[in-house]
Amino acid sequence: MTLNILFMSVTVKKRNRTVDEYNHELMVTKQFEENKLKQQTISMF
Repeated sequence: MTLNILFMSVTVKKRNRTVDEYNHELMVTKQFEENKLKQQTISMF
């Protein structure tokens, strides 16, 4: 996709992720959700 603004061109390309990057992102998201759940459980007491 190319966007022309006042004689300037900005091109945006879709970034392809590797399997390792995808797995890492999945692990980080899972850990984030677990920590959020722990915080909610502790705050109930």
